[in-house]
Amino acid sequence: MAFDKSLDKELFSEQVAFETTRITVAVFSYNDGTPKLQLSRENLDPNSGEWRFSKVGRMDQEEVVAILPLMEKAKEKL
Repeated sequence: MAFDKSLDKELFSEQVAFETTRITVAVFSYNDGTPKLQLSRENLDPNSGEWRFSKVGRMDQEEVVAILPLMEKAKEKL
């Protein structure tokens, strides 16, 4: 069965922005299933000025400190 975006319900989403990157902390429930936490990163393309999706990968201390409170808020939706 293929992924159906219409069945993916966003229960929580907040974003923190830095100079050239932003991280979103979100909670989604697919097809009314178990809610799950999702972290996503977007990097600013210096040439086009557009945001581009990227893997979260490693985070520096500033990023971790900034998203921990958002993860605590998101935990209430899990």
